Amino acid sequence: MSIFTLDHLSLRREAVVKRLLPDSLPFRRKLLAMGLTPGCKLTVMRIAPLGDPIEINLRGFLLCLRRREATAIEVEVVE
Repeated sequence: MSIFTLDHLSLRREAVVKRLLPDSLPFRRKLLAMGLTPGCKLTVMRIAPLGDPIEINLRGFLLCLRRREATAIEVEVVE
């Protein structure tokens, strides 16, 4: 299994959130309130043509994140 930040995942890749990095401090509460917690499984559904935003599927709903937010989320790829 490989550990990356969310912005490095390719389309249709599944991963598990390992932790929120210190860069997420300004928006950490919002991410946690939306269900993006350690141990949560997610899938990258779409990536905008210029790479921002990234749409992910987690806990049965779709969520769009800015690339800046995605760089602050450490994930482990599910093989």
